[in-house]
Amino acid sequence: MLVHQDYPLLSWDIDAFDLKFMSFPVYPSGHSTVQFECVKETNLILIHSNKLNYTKLDEAHIVRLTASGGASAPIIKSTWLQPKTQYLVIELNGKLSQGQTYQLYAEFTGELADDLAGFYRSEYEEDGVRKIVATSQMHPTHARKTFPCFDEPAMKAVFHMTLIHPPGTVALSNGMETDVVDATIDGVAVTQTKFEPSKKMSSYLLAIVVSDYTHLRAKQEDTLIRIWARRKAIEQGQGDYALNVTGPVLDFFQSYYNISYPLSKSDQIALPDFYFGAMENWGLVTYRETNLLYDPATSSNSNKETTATIIAHELAHMWFGNLVTLRWWNEVWLNEGFASYVAYLGADYAEPTWNVKDLIVLDDVHRVFAVDALTSSHPLTSKEDSIVLPEQITEQFDTISYSKVHRPRPLSVYTYPLSYLNHFAYSNTVGNDLWQHLQMAVTDNDVLLPRPVQDIMNPWVLQMGFPVVTVDTASGKVSQQHFLLDPESNVTVDSPYKYEWPVPVRWMKAGEVQTDIWWLLEKEAVNPGMRSGASWVLANINVTGFYRVNYDLGNWERLFTQLSTDHQVIPVINRAQLVDDAFNLARAQLVSTTLALRTTSYLSLEMDFMPWQSALDNLNYYYLMLDRTEVYQPMQDYLKKQVTPLFMHFKNLTSDWTHVPEGHTDQYNQVNAVRTACRTGLTECQNLTSTWFRQWMENPQHNTIHPNLRSVVYCSAMAAGGEAEWEFGWIQFKEASLASEASKLMSALSCTSDTQLLQRYLSFTLNSTLIRKQDATSVITSVAANRAGQSLAWSFVRDRWEYMFTQYGVGSFSFASMITGVTARFSTSDELQQLEEFVEQNGAAGFGSASLAVDQALERTRANIKWLQQNQQEVLDWFSSQTH
Repeated sequence: MLVHQDYPLLSWDIDAFDLKFMSFPVYPSGHSTVQFECVKETNLILIHSNKLNYTKLDEAHIVRLTASGGASAPIIKSTWLQPKTQYLVIELNGKLSQGQTYQLYAEFTGELADDLAGFYRSEYEEDGVRKIVATSQMHPTHARKTFPCFDEPAMKAVFHMTLIHPPGTVALSNGMETDVVDATIDGVAVTQTKFEPSKKMSSYLLAIVVSDYTHLRAKQEDTLIRIWARRKAIEQGQGDYALNVTGPVLDFFQSYYNISYPLSKSDQIALPDFYFGAMENWGLVTYRETNLLYDPATSSNSNKETTATIIAHELAHMWFGNLVTLRWWNEVWLNEGFASYVAYLGADYAEPTWNVKDLIVLDDVHRVFAVDALTSSHPLTSKEDSIVLPEQITEQFDTISYSKVHRPRPLSVYTYPLSYLNHFAYSNTVGNDLWQHLQMAVTDNDVLLPRPVQDIMNPWVLQMGFPVVTVDTASGKVSQQHFLLDPESNVTVDSPYKYEWPVPVRWMKAGEVQTDIWWLLEKEAVNPGMRSGASWVLANINVTGFYRVNYDLGNWERLFTQLSTDHQVIPVINRAQLVDDAFNLARAQLVSTTLALRTTSYLSLEMDFMPWQSALDNLNYYYLMLDRTEVYQPMQDYLKKQVTPLFMHFKNLTSDWTHVPEGHTDQYNQVNAVRTACRTGLTECQNLTSTWFRQWMENPQHNTIHPNLRSVVYCSAMAAGGEAEWEFGWIQFKEASLASEASKLMSALSCTSDTQLLQRYLSFTLNSTLIRKQDATSVITSVAANRAGQSLAWSFVRDRWEYMFTQYGVGSFSFASMITGVTARFSTSDELQQLEEFVEQNGAAGFGSASLAVDQALERTRANIKWLQQNQQEVLDWFSSQTH
């Protein structure tokens, strides 16, 4: 079997790809020439190819090899396809000569399928007319499905692209259009569009789109900015916000990196069918419609934030990821982690009143904590030779790679992108290259660190997991241990760092922030200042470090007293942290479950978003575990009691719901108040949402529900209603002209408690005319999240897995999130047995990119069973005691 490690035999210096495509037939054709220099003699050429049909050329071979400068090329002996590794192997009669330049020519056809991979077909309806977009998703390993290429990130090339397409359509690619001419080929009228050569880049960044879209445009200094979308969407102003925010974000990054935007234009396009949220193709960024289009009349502030932060994420990649690229897929964090972090900085620059930087803790840190506390987690950097096959590569794009690298940030030095990006422009790097340039910045700026940058960062990057730091305020002793959600699980992977980390501790004492960072550099140490006496200590201020914190019981009691008397003395991010840490420490049996629940006692006084969101996120686990038990009603009663003051606060603040709060996160917390009050049975809330929805049903053309509240109102009304409400919601979903509005309705349709409607809705996911393939996973997991739909969704996935995994959902379903979603409630031995049988039955076909998710689901289910056995009675007693 030919694998990635064989590549040292084939170290190409690739100069260029010449590509010409005839697009829009069901089987588009193309021809390509790749020019490369051989740097080591070999008689084998390995070039990636997948699902392409080749035209036989001279001498009955499917490729033609020529040499530059009048030299002769070796004769081709044989060619064959290696399906598992997706290589087209070309065996030669002689050897390629070192230093000689060669050209490899091929003619081929592929299928313009609806599989959301490579060059694919997306469909939509406009004014009753069915329209097609031919578009692409090359990342990470699908360029080879479009044309034969050296489809690895380190094999950068300049791409010369020509597209032949139907008259009346517009063609886009990475470079600016340089020549558009009408022509006739075989008696058929066509348009031929030629593009300026791309910059030297990896094949996964190539993009081609053919559509009848229109666009908005603006100039930002020398850069042309264009937003492309369906004609109706542009006419309705849905691209305006994206256009307005792109210029400031580009300006911010040019200043931040101190490097001009490398291209002449920045195209961004909204696609009806798209697998990822967005893709950073250099010069032509592709998006799901929900992530690029925004309509002030019908989109929520959450939609607006999504658009701003995703645009910022993708534009951050124009430098970090595109200009300088990871060498191999074992270090995805090098591309994604940094872009995820600076996306918040870019969005914060464009929308300074939102304070989005604070939301990193909820959106990323808490999310990755949950995965990285499992023994089935993985380090940020994996061994290069362990990531070989396409499904192994896809598996690397997970929460850890995107979100963990925001922390640890032991340094406030972010001047390093300048030297790093300049030094490695148009080439590739490994993690150690970044540490070397960060060390240069540390030295140049006289930053004091306890160890060299590489020694600080490697334990965070080369071993999985993170520590819990325990502070004993009686003695001042501070210690660390590997935090595991299941304390009885066994870590079978050895670490050269013995699961210890260099931990930067920012802390405060009785409301006073201590100025210096204190470093915990071994298993345990003493910090005399943390002997607090009658004062409380709080560590990891504003969660700038990637670790959880535990305290002695005396300090917990002092913190509870502070929360119940004047909670605002504790920073808002840390109020959210106290809740999240306590609940997870209880899961790990490091504190009692009662202690964790007590962090929510003060919430009747809390009006800020982050602590409430943290509490609701953690109580969601209790609902998943206990909403089918006798604990459910006392838990509902308690939460209703706690949320009622928040509900009344927003009722008063908004003058009886007639306007929205001014603050960005206040608007989020208003949604939390309404959602939680309705879910826990507050009659005033349920009457309110039912009335609003009924008014809309009576006048479908006039929806007066505020966009921020639509998701919660739709869901609440569907849950309380019956078939009439559901059918109305389905019609509105199918007729919605804005993708984000359709998304709200699509989610709400899964809120019904009618199992027949849920069963019908699940069946729609296997009919792409009813539910787009890209949305099927979301619908299935939404139904599974419904108390009434969990068992239905699990049965549906179990019964149809083979069909979805091997046929219908290939390339378009997120199987990892599907497995995670349908197994989230699993907490009984019967459910564990069903899951184990499911794994055994489908072992032959495998689980592809969902393999890790399956392992995590098994681990999580076993942990849930133990948790329920150990905690159900204690939780029941506590909730019951709070409402009597």
